[in-house]
Amino acid sequence: MKKVMPFVFTLAVLVMPCAVFAEQGQMTVHSSSTTTESAGTISEFGPDTMVIRSETSSAPMHYSYTKSTTYVDDTGAPVSIETVKSGLPVTVYYTLEGDRMIANKVVVRKTTTRTIEQPAAEERTETRTRTIETK
Repeated sequence: MKKVMPFVFTLAVLVMPCAVFAEQGQMTVHSSSTTTESAGTISEFGPDTMVIRSETSSAPMHYSYTKSTTYVDDTGAPVSIETVKSGLPVTVYYTLEGDRMIANKVVVRKTTTRTIEQPAAEERTETRTRTIETK
């Protein structure tokens, strides 16, 4: 028994690195990121996060952004980050990194105003004629 234990220990020490190297050769890392989009209106715009009130969700969505985040208008033309502010309608393209949503691209949509035409004031004239008969 005393001679078997050192042999088993030596064998284990020699086999362990082989198993580790064999496992490393088979290890493949798959990394993929899916870009998702969300549309809404900016309710807060801070130094590294923005809060969007979504058109489809009642809860506000928090997005982080980085120096590589791009800001464009509907036509794809670049927009200065200084023009991005609360109240603007946007579409955010983002990826999930852990539990954070990182904005890759923010499309600032045109704000539309709806004009309701008031009917022209109607001028109404009423004429009454009264006929009195005299005998």
